[in-house]
Amino acid sequence: MSENVKKTIVIFAAIFGLILLMFGVVIAKIVYIQTVEYDKWEKLSNANRSSSTSVIPAARGDIYDAEGRILASSIPLYNLHLDTRVEYLNQHGGEVFWQYVDSIAEGLSHILGDKSAADYRQKMVTAYRGKSTKTRDVRLTNTRVSYTQKKAIEQLPLIRRGYYKSGIYFTHINRRSKPFGSLGSRTIGTLHPQEGYGTSGIEKRFEEHLRGKDGVSRKEHVAGRRQYIPIREAEKGADIHTTLDANLMDICESSLRKQITKNQADWGCVILMEVKTGEIKAICNLDRGSDEQYYEVANHAVERVEPGSTFKTIALMAALDDGKIQITDSVRVWRNGWRYHSVSHHDAHPADTIYTIRQALAVSSNIALAQIVTNSYDGSAKKFIKKLEQLGLRDSVDYIIPGAQQIKMDIPDDTVTISKMAYGYSVELSPLQMLMFYNGIANNGKMISPVLVRNICKNDKVIEEYESEVVKNHLCNSSTLNDIKGCLHDVVWDNDLGTASVNPWRQRKAQSNIVAIAGKTGTAQVFENGRYNNKKHRMSFVGYFPEENPQYSCICVIHAPRNLGYYDAGMDCGSVVRNIAEKTMAYTNEYVIEDGELVFVQK
Repeated sequence: MSENVKKTIVIFAAIFGLILLMFGVVIAKIVYIQTVEYDKWEKLSNANRSSSTSVIPAARGDIYDAEGRILASSIPLYNLHLDTRVEYLNQHGGEVFWQYVDSIAEGLSHILGDKSAADYRQKMVTAYRGKSTKTRDVRLTNTRVSYTQKKAIEQLPLIRRGYYKSGIYFTHINRRSKPFGSLGSRTIGTLHPQEGYGTSGIEKRFEEHLRGKDGVSRKEHVAGRRQYIPIREAEKGADIHTTLDANLMDICESSLRKQITKNQADWGCVILMEVKTGEIKAICNLDRGSDEQYYEVANHAVERVEPGSTFKTIALMAALDDGKIQITDSVRVWRNGWRYHSVSHHDAHPADTIYTIRQALAVSSNIALAQIVTNSYDGSAKKFIKKLEQLGLRDSVDYIIPGAQQIKMDIPDDTVTISKMAYGYSVELSPLQMLMFYNGIANNGKMISPVLVRNICKNDKVIEEYESEVVKNHLCNSSTLNDIKGCLHDVVWDNDLGTASVNPWRQRKAQSNIVAIAGKTGTAQVFENGRYNNKKHRMSFVGYFPEENPQYSCICVIHAPRNLGYYDAGMDCGSVVRNIAEKTMAYTNEYVIEDGELVFVQK
């Protein structure tokens, strides 16, 4: 072996020995730290590193109308923050910060438009010069930043390089938005302003499905730097697909608003329902505010009230179906009223005359209906109530909407009460319940429950479906149903007697030259402070159209109009339903002329 080879081997051996020695020292140091100095280094680590968990709010599910238009949605918004503590901004005397502060301020002012560039610059500089840790991490604006604005901000100079270079970061929030404004907002529902859970309407009823599942992230601070590490991602809530139609809701609201603004009513409501399916296409509720404008405040559509004369149709159906009377029978009325035991009954159309039963309903005679019911049931409240039960009036129905009230129809102790019930007092129904009954008449006697929600979807998959349920297969026998339909026709089309036909000056009420409507008017004195106020009334009209082949049923209720010298439910509520019917048929149908007749064909 030559001298050079020996020398090389010695050098490599020395190097290898040195490496082994250094490796041994490292291993020994690790063992020493993990055993002897562990507590010391653990305390130092905790002093420079803090960690906590935070909630990642789940996006709330959306609410859609029947055509897939969004009625309520959670829109992502962001808060804009600047953390001037990041190391990069503080190197070389803040060279980078001072280089970019002006261009960033200009960019933010241009994108958000809420403050001048000088204001943004001052906010940023103040934070940069802050003495405490808290003051150096600031929210730059109180304006919520939209997703589009966020993307634009992220392209500004320096900010595009990320948080660790610019100190700019965003915190995410969700805001509930209703693209159609207040349209049907009480039915769609509202959220608690702070907690974000549903407090009314569909938002409340389907809270469990809509709210989703919050995620969890771990927020860490390492040497003054913030890091967010997701532990569990947030899960968006399910979507609710309703039967409502935004366009039909707009038609209903504008028609109602025009009328109640004209007569300055306390409130009004309208419901539009599809006859065959029971699908609710529109619900509108408007209350007069202190500024004399109208807003969606309470859901009167599902709150029970004394219905007044719209209940006469039900009372008459009971007597006819039990065979107590015939539609061609006669009944006498008097202009001075009719006394039954301790109570006198009066008509709004005073005259001493004789009506047929059919005419009595057309002219809406209180005296006639009170006589019909008391004579038919021998003054027995139990017999009358039992028949109303057979008509399905006391059946419990799930109306989906929170706060929806069931009918109040107690068996009275006295016989006088049923004489009042005959024309809609001492019994309470919500407008939705009354519409359900009239919809059953339009649906050839088959009364079905209203449907407001079609299905619930999660990740584009239907997880729950809703459909109408049959409340009564047959409200009454076919001859009774035909008699009742004939009466409802006369209410609108008998120009001499019909309360929804024409007024004394031959102005139309519910009559339309475009679509035939049948229905019934109702007027009731308002019960308040322990008595009936004969100067305060609640008016209504409920019916269906087109009469020859009903597609829709509709009810309009107007409570306590102020600027009327008289009360005319046909003129005020009937005209609202007429306007709705004409516009609804124009929206959902095509007009075709067949044999010289105007015919509707569904689109």
